[in-house]
Amino acid sequence: MTAMNINRQQARHGRYARLVGLGVWLCALALPAWAQQNTLQDIRYQAGAGGKVDIVLQLARPMSEVQAFTTDDPPRIAIDLPDTANALTQRRVTIGSGATSAVSAVEAGGRTRVVIDLFRAAAYETRVEGNNLIVSVAGGAGTVAAAAAANPVDPAKRPPAAVNLANIDFRRSEEGAGRIVLSFDGEGAAADMRSEGGRVVIDVVNAHIPENLRKRLDVVDFATPVQTIDARSNAGGTRLTVNASGAFETLAYQTGNEYVVEVVPVRETQAVAGTIGALPVKRYTGRPVTFNFQDIPVRTVLQLVAEESNLNVVAADSVQGNVTLRLVNVPWDQALDIVLRAKSLDKRQEGNVIWVAPQAELAAYEQAKEDARIAIEQRSEMITEYIPVNYGSAEDIASLLTDESKSAQGGAAGGAAGVVSRGFLSPRGSVSFDRRTNTLLVIDIPKKVEEVKQLVALLDRPVDQVLIEARIVIATDDFARDLGARFGISGNKDNAYFSGNLETNRDNRNSDVSTAIENANRLRQWEIERQTNPGAPPPVLTAPSITRGLNVNLPLQNQAGALAFSILNAGYLLDLELAAMQTEGRGEVISNPRIITSNQREAVIRQGDEVGYVTISPQQGGNNIPIPNVQFKEVLLELKVTPTITQDGRVFLDMGVKKDEIASFVSTSIGDVPQINTREVNTAVLVESGQTVVIGGVYEFKSREDVSKVPFLGDVPMLGNLFKRKGRSNQKAELLIFVTPRILNVAPRP
Repeated sequence: MTAMNINRQQARHGRYARLVGLGVWLCALALPAWAQQNTLQDIRYQAGAGGKVDIVLQLARPMSEVQAFTTDDPPRIAIDLPDTANALTQRRVTIGSGATSAVSAVEAGGRTRVVIDLFRAAAYETRVEGNNLIVSVAGGAGTVAAAAAANPVDPAKRPPAAVNLANIDFRRSEEGAGRIVLSFDGEGAAADMRSEGGRVVIDVVNAHIPENLRKRLDVVDFATPVQTIDARSNAGGTRLTVNASGAFETLAYQTGNEYVVEVVPVRETQAVAGTIGALPVKRYTGRPVTFNFQDIPVRTVLQLVAEESNLNVVAADSVQGNVTLRLVNVPWDQALDIVLRAKSLDKRQEGNVIWVAPQAELAAYEQAKEDARIAIEQRSEMITEYIPVNYGSAEDIASLLTDESKSAQGGAAGGAAGVVSRGFLSPRGSVSFDRRTNTLLVIDIPKKVEEVKQLVALLDRPVDQVLIEARIVIATDDFARDLGARFGISGNKDNAYFSGNLETNRDNRNSDVSTAIENANRLRQWEIERQTNPGAPPPVLTAPSITRGLNVNLPLQNQAGALAFSILNAGYLLDLELAAMQTEGRGEVISNPRIITSNQREAVIRQGDEVGYVTISPQQGGNNIPIPNVQFKEVLLELKVTPTITQDGRVFLDMGVKKDEIASFVSTSIGDVPQINTREVNTAVLVESGQTVVIGGVYEFKSREDVSKVPFLGDVPMLGNLFKRKGRSNQKAELLIFVTPRILNVAPRP
């Protein structure tokens, strides 16, 4: 026989030993109750082979019933003796043999509890011999098989008749646990579960599994610790092997014809309730317990939970039925929830008292209680209260309490059927207001009036204000450079006249002919005059004029300066003019609007002009005479903003900034029309109080180069500059908008 088979056999014998103990306990329950209270007189023990210890509880008379359960942390065996007094002279008996450490007894509430402290978890069994209750505690794993062999299972407690496995279902809980539900065609399935490393083995010795269920289920996609489930036949019964990954805990319970196994993941950090995207996880804080019962009454389980939790448990008369539990190292409050869920029960806790009843019964009770409360409120005396409003509007608050309230809904059933709530008021309540004194007038029951007063005290407080400061900066940078030249040659030679064009040559020739004729006439007159007067002075002759003639004329439009020179020689005239212009300009326009407003109130500040211009519209009545109309266009600097103060002290700004200016005027037949440059930004931004943020910026750059030249001649290197005009210009413009909000705290932070 291999070591694995030996371990399995020992574990199976250990389970049989527990069944024997449970059978003895159930037999004790069937004994008739004694009329008088029993007494625990003595505790003694006897150590046996292999670390086995027999603990003898000597009583005054035979026991009618006992209750026993175990805990794993710390390992203990607890035995309750109802209606039994403690007459021991010493409270604790030290043993220190095998797995048994000591035995202690304490009396409370008319019963005595005997607690056996263990060094490690060990199997045990109980039996009654006359007035003695004997508890046999095994020494360890090596003695479990021997104990089971020495104490065979009572045939009356053997597994019931065989059942068939009808279905295997897998589900995922809200906490991420894998839930395996085994459904049988009848009750009484004897299931046993154990953990072996990274897998959980479930043996149902009296269940037959059909062929269609003998397969492997892959449940990896459910995102639970369970990876696969293997179902197969084993020695005439059914075995399910659950392969899991990661750290996990297991618990099982049985109700009716269903056996449920939950594989719960153990996480190092639990999800925080209320976090976005995370489901709230219920935390259990009770002391871990271990329950392993087959078909035990629910009321008995509730009593065990009450003992472990030190709470008072009250079970309704309708709490009935049995349940099979195998919970290992499970908090007692989680064990209680599992039992309640398995039997469709629910609980209500007030202080240290827990009331357990069916869910429908609790719901009906709470519904009736609420109906009674509403009925009492409807019959309560009405009072009148005058509530002054300091900072808000009484009319707005009155509307909030009634018309704008979103809590208006139909009343409860029963006595409240057909009653419609009026916002924060009761069905009989009313509210009005006085604008002159800004006062609320509330007529309602005292409870509702007090709630309205608390609400008004919360809402009626000064609102924080926000100072918004904006800076609008428009920076411009202009540069322009122009180069031009003019030159020409003009004169006459042998009665040949030349200049820059034919028309000038004609004019020069006619002028020179007239001058020559006039000079000839003067000389002739002087000769005649000399005959009579030899000392007559000679006449003044008019020299022929030489008019400028430009062969190349490429001047500047608005020249800042020019360099020119002329050469006159022997009737020739050479003109040369070089012109250059360079302009630079830098400018800044800074606008600084400021405004203060209350939280969540829109504020607008604007400054500017209205520019007028004339438009023409036809006259009404069929007359074609146009009628001039004067219209105006706004040229504004405007800041429009709605601030919202957040809970963390920042400011959310929904704002629009506009800056207009007149660029120029366009001349038309009916007057000048303004040309307006518009700059506007609409945005929403979240800013720290006192922090400056740039909410917008526009950068413009314009570059232009112009060349006017004489073809071919203007392309000659160096000399070609005399035959062309060049111009270059650069324009830069930048718009920046800065915003700085500052919170002016008026009201204390809530």
